[in-house]
Formats: sequence, structure tokens, C-alpha cells
Amino acid sequence: MTPEEFQAELEKQGIQLSAKQMDQFATYFHLLVEWNQKMNLTAITEHEEVYLKHFYDSITLAFSDTFKPEGKLCDVGSGAGFPSVPLKIVFPELEITIVDSLNKRITFLKTLVTALQLDGVNLYHDRAETFGQTPEFREAYDFVTARAVARLNVLTELCLPLVKKNGCFFALKAAKSEEELTEARPAIALLGGKLIQAEDVSLPNGDTRHIITVQKKKETPKKYPRKPGMPNKQPLK
Repeated sequence: MTPEEFQAELEKQGIQLSAKQMDQFATYFHLLVEWNQKMNLTAITEHEEVYLKHFYDSITLAFSDTFKPEGKLCDVGSGAGFPSVPLKIVFPELEITIVDSLNKRITFLKTLVTALQLDGVNLYHDRAETFGQTPEFREAYDFVTARAVARLNVLTELCLPLVKKNGCFFALKAAKSEEELTEARPAIALLGGKLIQAEDVSLPNGDTRHIITVQKKKETPKKYPRKPGMPNKQPLK
């Protein structure tokens, strides 16, 4: 997907990018490739692949009718800034917070945010388990996203404690898994959530992505998230 195709495909979805926004995506690509030579940010570095599988893929969240491009969004384990930074470029009014356990990635993101001249971006070097127990951040966000490989029952414990009541947690998955959804239902209920929808979104090349939406219905019990490492070692069942 060339930058021109990227712009045209988003226009089909009702998203019009300005010349400034296109320049921001170009800068993002160059910094990503440059920094990737000294640290492992992504296995995807080809120009057209980055625009399709990172930039466009991240923005598919905006195609969901449960996402509103306003308020506060927290991105857990964002890595090189996906999906939150592409969303921030497209929707400058969105306030984003990124929490990542690797300080090198946070250093990259600080450089990126400065280069893109983005306001309303907060970066934290922390474990999601610790971050979710911090009073300042707990139940403070309208939306929480995770575009990660962890199973849904693990992601739910890391993310749902950060979501405001009536806010939403979005899990961005590469593939649909009924087994994973079934497995996660007890954890979702225990942590105060309700599964709203699981929808497929098509990329322009025909690949399918899966967006799972969990709405926060009641306060998460204070004991969650558990200590760092526990959600992965002993997922909720």
C-alpha cells in the first residue's frame, strides 16, 4: 500500500487526511525504520507493508461504531506506538497515554512524539499490572487498547482495570478465535466487563482483522490486576 493508496482507502471510510497528516505518517515511517536498525521495534519495515499492516491496521479501530475519536485513550504494551499514535495523527483531539515495560521503546516514542509535534501524549515506562494499580490511572480512561499477542483473558486483566465505567476496552487481534472468546468470558465478567461485540474488519489487501469490544459495566475488584507476571502465569478462568 503506497501512501497515496493509504490516503485514498481512508477516504473511502470517511477519513480525510491533510498534507500535514500525510507528512507525519512519512516521518513516522522513516523514524521507525531508522530506530529499528538499533533496536527491535518491528519485523515489518517495507514501506508499503508498514502503511498497510501498521498504519492502516491501527486506524481500523476507528471503523468500529463503539469507538469515538475523543476523550482519553490508554494503549497497553504499545511497542512502536500501535495503534495509538496513528489514531492520534488522524484524530488530534484524542488524548493518548502509552504504557510499555521496555524503556528503550519509550525513548523511541519520546523522539517520535517530538518529531511529529503531537500534543496530549503521555508516555510511561511501567508494567501494566503496576500501572493498573496506580490510583491516578485506575479507571481513568474512556478507551483502552491492546494490539498484542497475549490471550484475551490475560489482556482483559491488564486493561479493564484502567477503563472508566461505561468506557470500552478494545482488543485488536489478527485472527478470530471463538475458543479464546469463550475462555475469556469468566474473566471479563469477574473484572466488571461485558462483551459487546467481536467484529471482523477487512484490510484493503483482503486480510481480516478482529476487534473485540468489552464495555466496563462495574468497578473492577481492587485485587486486579495481580502482581507483575501473574496474569500470564495463571490466567483467570
